[in-house]
Amino acid sequence: MLDLSQFHANGEATCFHGRHIGAQIYADLNGRNWHLADYVARGGYQALRKILGQDGGTGMTPEEVIAEVKASGLRGRGGAGFPTGLKWSFMPRMFPGPKYLVCNSDEGEPGTCKDRDILMFNPHIVIEGMAIAAYAMGIGVGYNYIHGEIFDAYERFEAALAEAREAGYLGNNILGSNFSFQLHASHGFGAYICGEETALLESLEGKKGQPRFKPPFPASFGLYGKPTTINNTETFAAAPWIIRNGGQSYLEVGKPNNGGTKIYSVSGDVNLPGNFEVPMGTPFPVLLELAGGVRTGRKLKAVIPGGSSAPVLPADIMMNCTMDYDSIAKAGSMLGSGAVIVLDDTRCMVKSLMRLSYFYTHESCGQCTPCREGTGWLHRLVHRIENGQGKMEDIDLLNSVADNIQGRTICALGEAAAMPVRAMIKHFRHEFIHHVEHKTCLVPAYV
Repeated sequence: MLDLSQFHANGEATCFHGRHIGAQIYADLNGRNWHLADYVARGGYQALRKILGQDGGTGMTPEEVIAEVKASGLRGRGGAGFPTGLKWSFMPRMFPGPKYLVCNSDEGEPGTCKDRDILMFNPHIVIEGMAIAAYAMGIGVGYNYIHGEIFDAYERFEAALAEAREAGYLGNNILGSNFSFQLHASHGFGAYICGEETALLESLEGKKGQPRFKPPFPASFGLYGKPTTINNTETFAAAPWIIRNGGQSYLEVGKPNNGGTKIYSVSGDVNLPGNFEVPMGTPFPVLLELAGGVRTGRKLKAVIPGGSSAPVLPADIMMNCTMDYDSIAKAGSMLGSGAVIVLDDTRCMVKSLMRLSYFYTHESCGQCTPCREGTGWLHRLVHRIENGQGKMEDIDLLNSVADNIQGRTICALGEAAAMPVRAMIKHFRHEFIHHVEHKTCLVPAYV
């Protein structure tokens, strides 16, 4: 996945204008070298040719492909961090009917902007990764569900699909083998809830995008009621490198249980916001330095490390974290999608929470009563405190409402709305108290 020559001896990534220059995505920062010929010149489709026994090779069995992915330590890059090889092994390969493969490119998590860049700058790496996954699981049809608000990425992916089909990398009897795989693109309409895998499946089927009750899980009852495997865009993009270079090599780029590299979308109060591909386990201060440090020399106050749904962490905790699933979880938050939102010392945490709570109120699908009613309640309470009308009991009421949402909804949007509230109050309760007592913000320089 990554051109390791792009790393300095100390392990830091080479960056340019806030973006890592590596084989995964940014082959050309102007977006010109995304075509099939450019991808093949960089070693593209070698992994697919390898597993199919092309170029004089013996090929790989599906079981061998899954074993390499397991050995790589690759975990789902969409947010949950579930081991990818293990998920692939759940697919019932001998199922007699249709099976489906779905790429979740519905990148709606605030702060996340990595998947759209993969689709724009290097779409063929996703196509190859999906073809490898389909071969490993015995799947004949796949779909890439692309967020509706990034239509240019959808058009770019469609163009890449046409190139891949014409060259024989997709379709029937790929490269003269007995492996056939049809891949299609589908775009949503911007609903945040369709990033949840079962709501995405409902939308793909032409229905209202609302989550399904689980179980049954997609591996047994997914798209059109058939076994389905769903992975994130970045997850599929890692597969070609793993197959070309071996799972152990990929694991060694990162750290145990957190193999390979991860793309972090760093935004907020930094001098060079952008996407950065660095090894899993990179210390957060290194990532912050790659992003140019805190803007205009301000002091770091807090970080939301995994997209807006992840609990906020104060600066003193975050500066001692490494960027991997286990370290961030131990600190009390989630790596999530890898959207790192940096907040400096001019930021009012009450107002920040008010904006987050409005988003989740707006994006709730309304299927579950705790989420439908609770998210609106949270927003009204925070709005009241922010605007000088709050009461001291409102702070504990916020925690109570969040407790009655979390764990009581069909999908994780309830947790996404509740966890930021609880974390903000846990770490910055004094700001809420100041708002109630003084009817104004504690941060005088708020901008």
